[in-house]
Amino acid sequence: MSAPATRIESYEDFVKVHGVLLAASGLPRSLHRKLLEKLTAETFDGGAYFQVEPCEDGRQRRLLLAADSLPKHADVFLVDHAWTFRLSDAYKQLKEVPGLAERMAALMCVDVDYNSDTEVHPKLSAEEVVEGEIQNAKEKGEGTVWLELDELDIDDDKLMALDLPSKFPDLVALSLCGNKLESADIVVEEVTKFRNLRALWLNNNPLIQICGNMTDRILEGCSRLEILNSHFTHNFGEWALGFCAGLVDKDHPWCANQSDPHLQNLTSLDLSNRCINNLICKAFTPVEMPRLSHLNIRENSFQDNSVGELLEVLRMFPCLNSLELDIPGPLGESAIEILQSLPKLSLLNGIDASKILETEKHVIDSMLEPRLPEWTAGEPLPDRVINAMWLYLMTYRLANEEKIDETSVWYVMDELGSALCHSDVPNFRVAPFLFMPDGELETAVSYSILWPIQDVKKGDECTRDFLFGIGEDKQRSARLTAWFHTPQNYFIRAFENHCKTLQSKSLVSPLVKPSETGSLHHSVENPLRVCTDIPQVEEFLTRSEFVTTTEPKDADIIWMSMQLDEETKKALGIKDQQYINQFPFEACLVMKHHLAETLQKACGSPEWLQPTYNLETHLSQLIGDYYVRERDGQNNLWILKPWNMARTIDTTVTDNLSAIIRLMETGPKICQKYIEHPSLFRGKKFDIRYIVLVRSVDPLEIFLADVFWVRLANNPYSLEKHSFFEYETHFTVMNYRGSLNHINTQDFVREFEQEHQVKWSDIHQRVKNMIRSVFECAAVVHPEMHSPTSRAMYGVDVMLDSSFQPKLLEVTYCPDCTRACKFDVEAVAAGGELVKGQDFFNDVFGCLFLNETSHVSPL
Repeated sequence: MSAPATRIESYEDFVKVHGVLLAASGLPRSLHRKLLEKLTAETFDGGAYFQVEPCEDGRQRRLLLAADSLPKHADVFLVDHAWTFRLSDAYKQLKEVPGLAERMAALMCVDVDYNSDTEVHPKLSAEEVVEGEIQNAKEKGEGTVWLELDELDIDDDKLMALDLPSKFPDLVALSLCGNKLESADIVVEEVTKFRNLRALWLNNNPLIQICGNMTDRILEGCSRLEILNSHFTHNFGEWALGFCAGLVDKDHPWCANQSDPHLQNLTSLDLSNRCINNLICKAFTPVEMPRLSHLNIRENSFQDNSVGELLEVLRMFPCLNSLELDIPGPLGESAIEILQSLPKLSLLNGIDASKILETEKHVIDSMLEPRLPEWTAGEPLPDRVINAMWLYLMTYRLANEEKIDETSVWYVMDELGSALCHSDVPNFRVAPFLFMPDGELETAVSYSILWPIQDVKKGDECTRDFLFGIGEDKQRSARLTAWFHTPQNYFIRAFENHCKTLQSKSLVSPLVKPSETGSLHHSVENPLRVCTDIPQVEEFLTRSEFVTTTEPKDADIIWMSMQLDEETKKALGIKDQQYINQFPFEACLVMKHHLAETLQKACGSPEWLQPTYNLETHLSQLIGDYYVRERDGQNNLWILKPWNMARTIDTTVTDNLSAIIRLMETGPKICQKYIEHPSLFRGKKFDIRYIVLVRSVDPLEIFLADVFWVRLANNPYSLEKHSFFEYETHFTVMNYRGSLNHINTQDFVREFEQEHQVKWSDIHQRVKNMIRSVFECAAVVHPEMHSPTSRAMYGVDVMLDSSFQPKLLEVTYCPDCTRACKFDVEAVAAGGELVKGQDFFNDVFGCLFLNETSHVSPL
């Protein structure tokens, strides 16, 4: 029985009720009384101290100190929560709560084109733009040498009709981005007529996805081309370097009759993401750029250069003191080794070189661009907010003395709190705080509290650490990807190495040995005593060979719904010679992260296992996989599952990388590639629960119950983004949520075969092969699972993809078999024999303890 609530009437009451919360928040003790005063009076005085200011071209906000100064630990401020919700309710609330979507869209800076009053000018045609450029050239008395024809609906026929080569024979740069060009032959024929062309942009045209050899053909015809689709060609020289340095543009095109741009006075050069394979050329030398002091060479492969060659070139620049690059990357794996090779550097990726050497930090990166939300014009506000909210959300989970909430609470701080940007060295700290004026959780009011942890002066930006308390041991750098554009090369390399490791694995099936498992039963007069806490076992285990008992220490067989650790066994008086319905180390099967690890160790990446990552250990590899799929235009829909929760609790479907990373905050999870194209039944998603009985691990003796059942979603399947929040669309376990839509197995199989024109027997054989492989993996990787006194029943959940190939979802310990006991079914995989539900546990115990095979099939 819980203690009576304490109403807050004094500071002592406050500390008594909120002591744990105060300690968890980290708020200095000197501010506790001030916090109580502001909570009691509901004082929101942040507006007198702070000012919100737009930044990043209005796509983000930051918080500045408006007061003259604010010393460290001088004050604490209440920050209201503008939106608090459970994740499954988010989209519905945005659609239904008046004004919520509008406020969130404004707070998250995604409302800029909503009800816009901006005057819309009529769009010029390609012909009109070309004619305008010709007139401009006549007025200036020079030939137009830089032509931008972006997003003008130019298709292949129109490109030829424009006859650009005859109108602009000396063209130096041509941009045709965002048009409708499809034919490589036509584009190559037209652009190769420009003999002096230095830059060509064809980005975002259909032909970019279609044509593989077009690049070589263009380079062969345009011998002076230095930039193609924003990337450097092998011809790059002073013109391309001048373009990246800002010395070359439409107003300063440096055409054919001019000398190349002079780089002598250049001090800063950004060559990031130019796909440069070879940095060594006549233009990139200290002779041409003697004053170069800052260089950015991120996101380039330099595959034609060795580490030694690159370091030698960079050492030659006398003034180079600041360098930005990928680490690990083409210059090596370690920041310290790079600094030791380039001793003149004072800044590496924006970090002081002496600090890097002092802290011995090998991987560093501070110059990260913020990840800003993206949306399309006319996109509904709720959809924009759902996509953008992961840059702003914070979370907590409610708990009392008796239980912890199964699902977390997410919230968005008000406009002031949400304007706090990230810093690795912040000057403020923020923590959630539940104020319970009546001493009860039911009446609690949630706030965030904000206080300075450094001295702050007027005009200073106020920042917080988005990953407070999370260091590199918890993948801090990778987790920053939720808010920032981190170097993709690093993560793609981690993913590729992970793939190589998986590809090197192949399952070596254990040798088939003769069975050593004997029947436990000896006589009718001495039935086996079974101790169980499962009502169905008590009710339906009716065979004379078994009798139930309530005393664990007196039982021959312990059959429990909860896994028993050694301490519990000792407390219950359970001895080693008693039989128990669990195997040692079976966590390698029934905990999702261990299951994936077991399968990957044994057989790498079998076709029946979706790509799976333990986010606590393989976040970098997951991010790399996401980036590769994004780059290759593949589906990027993922499902996140807690390690050890059933009934799809805290399970989320998303294609948002920031969401994937942020969801780690609600507990350890695996992230698995979502089966975006499953087999459907009547247009709805389904999965199948199989029952596997394990008599022995060494030798492996497993059986598949003839009884299996289908779990069917209630709503038609959809890949619309808003449907990801609809439990009854994407999930199938309806025993506990939604309404259960049961279908008899034999009816399902009959109708499924008709709907898809397939033979269920073929699918069933593939499922049997897969399940056998799963348990073989466990036996090979964890031979310590074997125990002569263990017998167990597992639930194996399987989904079929659109090609009717089985995919493993999970393995469950001691599954809920209510349906198996409730319904009589035809054993569709065993000749249609009727299996009575009331005999289910009789058959299970007969197989496991009496060596019978009634209504089970050996695997």
